[in-house]
Amino acid sequence: MSSTAAPVHVLILAGGAGTRFWPASRAARPKQLLPLVGGEPLITATARRVLPLCAGGGSAGWERIWIATGQHLVAPTRVALPEVPERRLLVEPAPRNTAPCIGWAAATIARDDPEAVVVVLPSDHHIADVPRFLEVLQAAVASAQGGAITTIGIRPTHPETGFGYIETEEAAGAGSAAPRRVLRFVEKPSRERAAEFVASGRFLWNAGMFIFRAGDMRAAIRAHLPALAEGLDEIDRAAALGAAAEAEAVLQVFPRLPAVSIDHGVMEHVAGLAVVPGDFGWCDLGSWQSAWELAEKDERGNSAPAGSVLIDAQGNHVVDLRGRFDARGARAEIDRRVIALVGVEDLVVVETDDALLIVPRDRAQDVKHVVDALKARGQGRHT
Repeated sequence: MSSTAAPVHVLILAGGAGTRFWPASRAARPKQLLPLVGGEPLITATARRVLPLCAGGGSAGWERIWIATGQHLVAPTRVALPEVPERRLLVEPAPRNTAPCIGWAAATIARDDPEAVVVVLPSDHHIADVPRFLEVLQAAVASAQGGAITTIGIRPTHPETGFGYIETEEAAGAGSAAPRRVLRFVEKPSRERAAEFVASGRFLWNAGMFIFRAGDMRAAIRAHLPALAEGLDEIDRAAALGAAAEAEAVLQVFPRLPAVSIDHGVMEHVAGLAVVPGDFGWCDLGSWQSAWELAEKDERGNSAPAGSVLIDAQGNHVVDLRGRFDARGARAEIDRRVIALVGVEDLVVVETDDALLIVPRDRAQDVKHVVDALKARGQGRHT
């Protein structure tokens, strides 16, 4: 891959509460730490696929990958990504949404590399066509180098009501990765409005990917979130005094920064915001339903462990996660019990050592309510 004119750093957002993929995911093991697609944790796959953007890949590339996470996730994240230097972990002392996190990262990266272009990515998405994804990212990096804060929008394949949308100035032709001017962000629409969006050709799914020069993001935060800018300046002043002073400032300042998303706090207000359309097999893995969609299935649409007995069953997703997870999030091998399904359709069945989930696939989004119920009953140890 050809090098870019300015150094590219990648910030991977790796928080999460572990509710949508219960009982596999838990507060201490959210979905990015699970091998839901393929054999490695999602966060590991995320970092490896973008490594070619960072100094051409290899060991030097890991120096330009940053992970933003919470204190309780540091140890498992380090295990999932041992190649990332410990100093590249930005550990948030309190959850404050994405604007403080991204602003803090931009400031930190700018001190390390003043000319840096920063690529912000979620840690828990699946990308089917990695070469195409990298091409789109390169186009977004070029846009950002030209001074435009840039996002990536996914060409919609159907009228989805679970995603936010980005309206562009003109329709994005199939296969084109040319930047478009953003007109507005739209919250999750009704089914009817989503159908209108898709038919127009001017709307893209908001995938939560942002690309910018570090200095441009600092300026945008100063213009639209002055209270956040003041807090980041305080951390900057402490950083000039040394690592210990910086660490103390982060502990004291970060928890009182305004809790606001980068979308609402900055992106919706930036003039000249650009979007690069993408179609590279993107999936946000929002529920067990999407995990079933990506899984290998038999001729009747069942995804189940080897040796399962499936009689008059179709469209089911069966996951056996008994056995302890090893250090990299993979399951340790144990003697497997036989799983049998007879005469059932479109179910999700997930078993762990301490829990069993059975839910219709079309209600997979409701799994988070189980976590709420367990906490209300004082059974937080299972969440």
